Amino acid sequence: MNATKFGTVLGKAPGDVPVYSSDYDTADKKEFPNRKAYRSFVDGIFMGYKWQCVEFVRRWLYINRQCTFDDVSMAYDIFRLRNIKKHSDDSLLPLHSFKNGGPRRPEPGCLLIWEAAGEFAVTGHVAIVTEVDDAYIRIAEQNADNIVWPEGQTFSRQLQTRITEDGGYWIEPDHENTSILGWVIQTDDDRFAEEITDLDPEIFPPVIDEVDDTGQGDSPWIDTSNPAGAAYVACSGHKLTGDPDNARKYFCLSETAFSELSRATNELHHLFMRATEYVLQDDTLLQHFRLPPALWPKIRSSWNNRKNSMITGRFDFSLSEKGLKTYEYNADSASCYLEAARLQTEWAVHYGCTAGHSPGEKLYGCLVQAWKARKIQDILHIMQDEDDEETYHALFMKSAMEEAGITVKILHGLSNLHWSNGIIVDSEDIPIKRVWKTWAWETVLDQVRKEMEEHDVADIRFNSTSSPRLVDVLLRPDVMVHEPLWTLIPSNKAILPVMWMLFPDHPYLLNSQFELTDELRQSGYVEKPIVGRAGENIVITETDDIIGRTEGRFGSRQRIYQSLCRLPQVDRMNVQVCSFAVAGAFAGACVRVDPSLVIRGASDLMPLRIIGDDAYRQMKKGQDDGR
Repeated sequence: MNATKFGTVLGKAPGDVPVYSSDYDTADKKEFPNRKAYRSFVDGIFMGYKWQCVEFVRRWLYINRQCTFDDVSMAYDIFRLRNIKKHSDDSLLPLHSFKNGGPRRPEPGCLLIWEAAGEFAVTGHVAIVTEVDDAYIRIAEQNADNIVWPEGQTFSRQLQTRITEDGGYWIEPDHENTSILGWVIQTDDDRFAEEITDLDPEIFPPVIDEVDDTGQGDSPWIDTSNPAGAAYVACSGHKLTGDPDNARKYFCLSETAFSELSRATNELHHLFMRATEYVLQDDTLLQHFRLPPALWPKIRSSWNNRKNSMITGRFDFSLSEKGLKTYEYNADSASCYLEAARLQTEWAVHYGCTAGHSPGEKLYGCLVQAWKARKIQDILHIMQDEDDEETYHALFMKSAMEEAGITVKILHGLSNLHWSNGIIVDSEDIPIKRVWKTWAWETVLDQVRKEMEEHDVADIRFNSTSSPRLVDVLLRPDVMVHEPLWTLIPSNKAILPVMWMLFPDHPYLLNSQFELTDELRQSGYVEKPIVGRAGENIVITETDDIIGRTEGRFGSRQRIYQSLCRLPQVDRMNVQVCSFAVAGAFAGACVRVDPSLVIRGASDLMPLRIIGDDAYRQMKKGQDDGR
């Protein structure tokens, strides 16, 4: 059977609650012109986004039970919820989670949860259980098959079940490579329930180890048969770190910390997107970002175009005994992809490091899949500056694009571009229609500001009689740019006080403000320019003393103030963990290190491995004993 058009009623679940098709490719652009149009409300209460699985479950619970649960980033996060709110009196009712295969059976009205795998990779899945039997259960759900239900049927699927000799109740998934985590029941009876405990932050900090010296450093190890590897070697040689004393050293994270890093990346991307939407609806907040007002309509148009989604970005974290805290989201022109996806794995092979596994082993494949999902038929031009690091970064991304079936050309600078009948073309007269860039959007903004000041105008000028400028390419409405213009918002550090305002005391966030407060003075704080790169123009103050400062090009920019959270120091190095989000989901990680308090452009990247919790504890004990 063929899937139905977006918004078609597929059937009605118990309580006469409609289930809708979520085939986004068929959504009517007039009816859903922007992201805001996809928000679903009942009685003024936000249910989620049309027509996702979580939206249906929240709506079903509200209509039938007058209850809703807290907003979640991913469907599988529901398994960790501890309560649900009753709207009649705002009381909290207990939720308990039961593993698939346990003795406590699901019951009608409970929530069935899938892990992030197979058909439901990245997000997981959730459904409402409508009927329970020894041999089967029936469920109602959205965002699964998008097929109209038979007349009079009140469920979407029937899943087979089995009962083991010890009384365990197992539900068999019917989608390939999927796995059912369990079910969540609103009940006071917690017998056989999973114990949802807070993670022990003692298992978070990175630890360091070293492989034996067998002369590995005397021979080349980076694969130069691929252009990106060859370009990297031409730039940096056969090494990750510039310190020869660290050539055989590597860092480790526990599996638990790695899992929490993945969870945090997924959740934070979701929260940054919510904050971006909030900012773009509020001119007063948008003024804090110091963006030319002439660009505001273009940024909003970019955000509202649902095809203008991010490919990738990078979060910077501190993982320590204080927990996991994010400093910022590099949602535009992030770096370190080649190093994370390939080089730290090649280092482990060459140096004989067998501990655990690489946290970047899936990054390249995730990028390929993200580019495939764009279904690009035109030639895609990569625009880069004449910079060695940008060269290997561009070549690495080019290989992922080409594996996704995209035809790619790299443009070094702008000298080979020219105008032809009002459009910009390359040296072979191929029109520039799609672009991925290594330039930061802020570089374009600097050009816009300069042009507007020089010509005393309030809008952007395009001049097809002179040589094409960067602004002429990237801001033309007929050019699709990856990453899109709206990434100026989450990349700008002015988003950080907005995040703290929207999600105060969130465990992954640091108190951030537009003005210096007494609370920040007492805790210690970091001054950051709202726009900056490579750790430039950072000032760190603790007990009224400046304990760290970097110079740079962004000293005149507007600043924000963020609560001081020091990086963990290991082997006299301050260690920052970076995670990559591809198409909005966790895809890999690496570490950057520096003897100073600030990670900068010249800071080293060292290999990172993920090891089991028990092995981590042994390694950490040895590290602590050796201090």
